[in-house]
Amino acid sequence: MSQDAFVDFQNVWLAYNDELLAQNHFAVEDINLQVKQGEFIAIVGPSGCGKSTFMKLTTGLKMPSKGRILVDGQPVTGPLKISGMAFQASSLLPWRTTLDNVLLPLEIVEPYRSNFKEKKAEYVERARKLLNTVGLAGYEDKFPWQLSGGMQQRASICRALIHEPKMLLLDEPFGALDAFTREELWCILRDLWTEQKFNVILVTHDLRESVFLADTVYVMSKSPGRFVVKKEIDLPRPRDLEITYTPEFTNIVHELRGHIGAMRKTGATINQ
Repeated sequence: MSQDAFVDFQNVWLAYNDELLAQNHFAVEDINLQVKQGEFIAIVGPSGCGKSTFMKLTTGLKMPSKGRILVDGQPVTGPLKISGMAFQASSLLPWRTTLDNVLLPLEIVEPYRSNFKEKKAEYVERARKLLNTVGLAGYEDKFPWQLSGGMQQRASICRALIHEPKMLLLDEPFGALDAFTREELWCILRDLWTEQKFNVILVTHDLRESVFLADTVYVMSKSPGRFVVKKEIDLPRPRDLEITYTPEFTNIVHELRGHIGAMRKTGATINQ
């Protein structure tokens, strides 16, 4: 294991049940991956290639059939408390206000749960600050149905970050939003990450999104999923949206698109 790896996958294979394992039918196979402390990685690939399965393995929601996973130097043996997650559907609870939705992890995750009552004022202040950072000041008492899709997703990201996790996992978080809202949220996520430097694993179908946000982009093959391309994004930070119109940016997007297109045609594995 690399000393500074925050996430370390060592020859990880996953079959979804014993029957599939007996048939050597794997959802993901032979994953070796080291993510540095504070690194932002993105995973792209065709639908059904195992991107979401990879997320479940990283957070301990699924255990590998073979191999082992270390996060923050510790073997993953069950669901991690040091991670926050946000998905394509914001999944805010409709009967809770924006503020109460953001506070939810502190009410249910230890060590916060035990002292939620006595520290509530402090936690509310933390939630208000986060909401302010993502442009939701003044919406604390609104219910999800009173918010636009982009606002709901901002609240969802605040909820994922409220317990100050070391790692943020994002599964197609902006996939359902219009292009302008999506780019606005890229910038919000960029700023939150720049300020707090938590690890980010972003699963996306949007190649522009992956190149704009990530330090490194991994391309996953068709099922059984394995990482077939590792592309370090050598674009200076901080990145503004203007960079997405430059030849350097477009060339990287085309290169990644070419890898995915080649896999779609042949099903063949491409080497790093």
